[in-house]
Amino acid sequence: MSDTVESVIVAIDGPSGTGKSSTSKAVAAKLGLSYLDTGAQYRAITWWMLSNGIDVDDAAAVADASGKPVILSGTDPSHPTITVDGVDASGPIRTQEVTSAVSAVSAVPEVRSRITELQRSIAASAPLGIVVEGRDIGTTVLPDADLKIFLTASAEARAARRAGELKGADVAATREALVRRDAADSSRKTSPLAKADDAVEVDTTDLTLQQVVECVVTLVDERRAGVQ
Repeated sequence: MSDTVESVIVAIDGPSGTGKSSTSKAVAAKLGLSYLDTGAQYRAITWWMLSNGIDVDDAAAVADASGKPVILSGTDPSHPTITVDGVDASGPIRTQEVTSAVSAVSAVPEVRSRITELQRSIAASAPLGIVVEGRDIGTTVLPDADLKIFLTASAEARAARRAGELKGADVAATREALVRRDAADSSRKTSPLAKADDAVEVDTTDLTLQQVVECVVTLVDERRAGVQ
């Protein structure tokens, strides 16, 4: 076995509230890999549309504007960044207004094509490898990823986590919003949320973040051992 560790691309998919971001950042940091939150990119383009008066329910208008914003993602897992036209968007993209509109914008084929191209370019330029999290990474964006993980959790567990993140939001309302988002993301025609045939499913309902991270790191180590 060589002393150099082979570059590895890890795709982590799943619905909201399953722990994708926390898991992906921790795994990337532990293994010295780059990290990409693809959902932040869709939120960024949605925020730009809203900020520039584009009707997010008008798919043709969204498609026409999809090539205009310049979106840059920093891939350091300890400090991931995202800018739109040179402006730090990390705060604005997490507002309820953006959350409510992101599924509609993400469903527009021209938007997905633009962002997918951006994601593939970032993954290809990561020197040691990258952990990419999203909803269609293993199926569409990086179908040849070295390892594909699909995180799941019960709707109740996901709602409780998300409500906690949102500092005391109503759990029942949060659960309803998550279920609606799942339905929208799973039923869209272009790159729906789906588990890749060769993905390893990890149910995080009863696991701590540390347990999920250890599980994924072990899977990466096993995959690396198998390819060297």
